[in-house]
Amino acid sequence: MNQPASQSIASADTMIAMAHVEKWYGDFQALSDINLTVRKGERIVLCGPSGSGKSTLIRCINHLETYQKGEIRVGGTRLGDDARTIDAVRREVGMVFQHFNLFPHMTVLQNCMLAPMRSLRLGKAEAEATARQLLGRVKILEQAEKYPAQLSGGQQQRVAIARALCMKPKVMLFDEPTSALDPEMVKEVLDTMIALAEEGMTMICVTHEMGFARQVADRVIFMANGAIVEEAPPEAFFHNPRHERTRKFLGEILHKH
Repeated sequence: MNQPASQSIASADTMIAMAHVEKWYGDFQALSDINLTVRKGERIVLCGPSGSGKSTLIRCINHLETYQKGEIRVGGTRLGDDARTIDAVRREVGMVFQHFNLFPHMTVLQNCMLAPMRSLRLGKAEAEATARQLLGRVKILEQAEKYPAQLSGGQQQRVAIARALCMKPKVMLFDEPTSALDPEMVKEVLDTMIALAEEGMTMICVTHEMGFARQVADRVIFMANGAIVEEAPPEAFFHNPRHERTRKFLGEILHKH
């Protein structure tokens, strides 16, 4: 009798579950037998060489990429091909990209208000109040009436984070959010992400910022050739990696930085 109870507790605590997920682009296998469970409030950092499947993996979670085999569940909802399910999952999952993807013809405030008004059917006053509160949370409220082109890259990325938060997601996915930024702007974006993590947001972050991984991650996952090679808490991952591929990657990236 105990077994089903323990299973239900595990599933209630699970935000994302990927089981035997595989993806191909033609003959090229981009993801190979991906099994990953992310608990509510857990912070995961995905790292690995370019082309290892990290971005593809997180883009499958909100159906920006389709996959051919396996199963993905987000908050208990099984991700299928029907539009209703995809929309339901996307409302739970916020995404921040390498490039900010802000609408250039809209102010910062309008960028943040658009999706909640369209997708969540919020009234204008409520959408604006939410947007202003979240722009304040990422310390950029004073830029609310400006257009994206008037902001620095770091400021634009913080707006992109606020915009994603305006949808009240249960999970935040970050796809190399600092890689397009000048070095002096990286810290302001990482500080925003650290603050989010400290508030208990469930996060999966693709990044090469190993200092961020040490500080924030509950688990660091190393990918190569479309597969998960190693996963461990930061202490074990950085100080006692088990796999030669991981050791080589860490040697290269830590030498660069």
